[in-house]
Parts: sequence; structure tokens; C-alpha cells
Amino acid sequence: MGATRERRAARVGRQALPPRVRRLIESPTYIQADEDGAFLRRPEMCGVRLQLDYWKAAEKLQQLGISDTVVVYGSTRIEAPARASRVLAEARRRLKEDPADARHQRAVRAAEALVRHGVYYEIARELGRRVGAWGGSRRLPRLTIVTGGGPGIMEAANRGAFESRSPTIGMNISLPRDQLPNAYLTPELCFQFHYFAIRKLHLLEKAKATVFFPGGYGTCDELFEVLTLLQTRKIEPIPVVLVGEAYWRSLVDFDMMADEGMIAPGDLSLFRFCESAEDIWSTIRGWYGASG
Repeated sequence: MGATRERRAARVGRQALPPRVRRLIESPTYIQADEDGAFLRRPEMCGVRLQLDYWKAAEKLQQLGISDTVVVYGSTRIEAPARASRVLAEARRRLKEDPADARHQRAVRAAEALVRHGVYYEIARELGRRVGAWGGSRRLPRLTIVTGGGPGIMEAANRGAFESRSPTIGMNISLPRDQLPNAYLTPELCFQFHYFAIRKLHLLEKAKATVFFPGGYGTCDELFEVLTLLQTRKIEPIPVVLVGEAYWRSLVDFDMMADEGMIAPGDLSLFRFCESAEDIWSTIRGWYGASG
């Protein structure tokens, strides 16, 4: 109410000014630079926007003492098993009504794959629980789950951490098609970025481990960026876990890359395959010698 009264008083005050002075103070050039949205959105201000994109999240993480994380990547399209089963039931119902419709046939095949992939949702959820429940030790500090903040695998990992009463971070990105944050994020740790580069930097900056579930272009982009940073020693060594060996080996022929001399044989040791939350968590703890 106070701010409204102040704005109303300011408008009344401006109306009492001489017309020429009023035009001057209402000119776009008179707006303070930090309050001028049109100015800040200009291409020339990209450097300033990059700083703002980085610093807003950095300051909050610093204030809340978030220093060590486990980053979970994976498809936005993977559903919780119960939801996947409902999608399949609906797809089959529509196909039954019109068995010759090619669209309904494709929908059933896609829904069947969704049900198969539901196991990854549960693995990510259980991993989130285990990481969230970790109290920390001398060798491996307390860890916080961080994801891209959206649905699918991200939701599952955040959900598990939420269920263990742990803070959990989401780093969403502004997209042409809105991607709402999942409901399991800690409100003070729910961020939205404009630049992919700044988001990627924040995802990795405090990472003690990275875990990659089956995914699409975005997940592959992040995976190969992490492997490149490790290969070129731009970041300190951390465990990289690929969940679902059959999926990843069918998607990428890592051995062929080594056989063809495109990567060194030793680069195949930059990651490890795992199939369960227990195996993933054991791998992370084992890397730091923090069993138990």
C-alpha cells in the first residue's frame, strides 16, 4: 500500500511540473540504468546480463552454505511408473477404438517405452533419498542434490531428496516453451537462468559427482561437456556415472572411438556404468573412500 501511495504521489507531483520538465524526466534516457529493462536487454549489455545470471544464484548458494553437490542429469520425458501406466492405458484405449490409426499405434509404442523407462525414475528417486540422508564424513562432506529443475529424471532426484528432508536445488532455464520447475525443489534454491553457459557452470561448479540417466540431446550435450572438461583437465577429477549400460552403449560406441584413435584408451576410464541407486551411491562413496 505504501509503495502504491508513493507512485500515486509521484504522478501527481509530475503533473504539477512545467510540461518541458515533465517530458525530460519521462524520457527513456532519464531512467536509471539498473531499472531500464529495455537498456539491459540490448545486445551490447550481454556481458552485464551474464554477470547477473551468474551472481544471483551464486550469492544465494553462498548464503545458504551449499558447497558440495551431486548433479543428476536425464530426460524430461521419463515419467513416474504410475503416471506412465496411466498414459499406456489411455493409449491402448484409443487404439482399441480405432486399430488402423497409425498415430494411435505410435502412441502405444511410445507409451510402452515410457513404462519400461519408469525404472529409471525410481532409481533417481532412491538416489536422491540416499544422497539427501547422507550426514557427511571427514572424507565426503554433506551433499545436496542439484538438477536442471524440470520434470522427468530431474523431478525424481529432487523428489527423493525432498522425501529425505534435505535441501534440493533446481536450476531451470528459460525456453521458448515454458518448463515449470518441479514441485520438490526447496523454494530458496529454485533458480531460473537465461544463458545455458551460466547454468552449466553452476551445475558443475560445486559438483562432487555427476550422474547421467538416459536422455536426449540435452543430456548428451552435458555428458560430453563433462567428459571433455575431465579429459582436458579443466576440472578436478570427479566420478561420472552412466545409468543403464545397455542404453548408453546402444547410443554411443565408446569402444569404437578408442579403437579409431579418436580418444585415448584411458579416456574410457573417465566414466562408469551403474544399474541401481545402491551401485551409484557406492561408486560415489568409494571414489572418496567414504564407505559406511
